[in-house]
Amino acid sequence: MKVTEHLKKAGRPLISYELIPPTRGGDIRALFAIIEDLMKFKPPFIDITSHAAEVVYEETTTGIQKKVKRKRPGTLGICALIQHKYNIDTVPHLLTHGFTREETEDFLIELRYLGIENILAIRGDDNGYNKPIPKGRSVNVHAVDLVKQIKDMNQGRYLEENLLDAKASDFCIGVGGYPEKHFESPNLKTDIKFAKAKIDAGADYIVTQMFYDNKVYFDYVDKCREEGITAPVIPGLKILTNKSQLVNIPKNFYINLPQDLVDEIISAKPEKHLDIGVEWAANQVEDLFNKNVPSVHFYIMQNSLPIIKLMERLKTKKII
Repeated sequence: MKVTEHLKKAGRPLISYELIPPTRGGDIRALFAIIEDLMKFKPPFIDITSHAAEVVYEETTTGIQKKVKRKRPGTLGICALIQHKYNIDTVPHLLTHGFTREETEDFLIELRYLGIENILAIRGDDNGYNKPIPKGRSVNVHAVDLVKQIKDMNQGRYLEENLLDAKASDFCIGVGGYPEKHFESPNLKTDIKFAKAKIDAGADYIVTQMFYDNKVYFDYVDKCREEGITAPVIPGLKILTNKSQLVNIPKNFYINLPQDLVDEIISAKPEKHLDIGVEWAANQVEDLFNKNVPSVHFYIMQNSLPIIKLMERLKTKKII
């Protein structure tokens, strides 16, 4: 089913998850061990992130050399395996950065072949590599451009006209939202206008960047509604697991951490940090569900232990 269908048909609050592919040349078995853990909780869908090529600098016998690598390939294959092995809907992430519109169309065609109906359309981070664009080809610059291309395919419009066997796709399109604004936006109001443009272009739902203060989420939803956005806004959460994240999370995701959470982590012994993060996330989920938010989305990446502890805590609190 589509993500929006899961939301409409849910008889209980939903908890979905997001995973990251293994590094290039890595072992997918570790990822599938995590998925096996998640299956116990019957997720409605699982997101798989996507990663464009990036510039890396490697020391060689002739000195430091600049190379271009795609560190985490495999999004398409992982989504296909999960969906067909576990019968769980997958949401592959699709980027504008690092891919031509022609490559994007090929990716979309393969998704349709595989029966994958959901996509999260995002711009992606700039990793220092500007891909050369062959003559006669083009790129999507912003996420809204990518949404428009997917919507065109949903209406049977392909880049190459008059394809004999071309049929309209039927993708459910998700986009990102930033309750504390995207770091490149001048202010939150402007950022929400960009979100509205993506919805107007054909996106079906929004999933937010992580946050640790639910007031930030509810204020964001209110502002979205004031702007005329009626699409579902799924809250994105991440369990804080160690003290280093007090620096890394704000630095990498441009969000604020509540002082109470920071103080509690700083004053606790390292072995207590995960329990503190789990309890904080459990309280967030309880508050969200009590206020009729139908779904939450957890950024797990490559570690299922925090979510296992969280689900145990939610059961103890009789939240799920």
